[in-house]
Amino acid sequence: MQMNPYLSFNGRCEEAFNFYQQCLGGEIGPIFRYAGSPMSGEVPADWQEKIMHGSITIGEQVLMAADVAPERYEEPKGFSLSLQIKSTAEAERIFRELSSNGRVVVPLEKTFWAALFGVLVDPFGISWLINCEEPDQPLEA
Repeated sequence: MQMNPYLSFNGRCEEAFNFYQQCLGGEIGPIFRYAGSPMSGEVPADWQEKIMHGSITIGEQVLMAADVAPERYEEPKGFSLSLQIKSTAEAERIFRELSSNGRVVVPLEKTFWAALFGVLVDPFGISWLINCEEPDQPLEA
């Protein structure tokens, strides 16, 4: 069995995937649009090029998402996506990039369980936990 998060967007799924690809180095998978699908009549006429179903692979995980018809869309709440990052420099970069034009909920800082931990909401309303368990180790000569 495999579990994959599935996100709903209000018309900005493609923009979010491109943003995640840039910030997280993901690879965008197959994209299915409403146009030409049996669901084309379930969205407004100007939504035909919106994403009915798509995915992006980040590391070894697949994140799936779609643009939900405006009358059925609900803002995300009650969950977060959690990233476990090995490098503090990478954790700082990802936190900075994901939170740009978003909102910092908990600043990225050292905690009793992690070298760095922070919480943010990205520009698309998705909550992220950034966790870096160990400080960067010096390279051995």
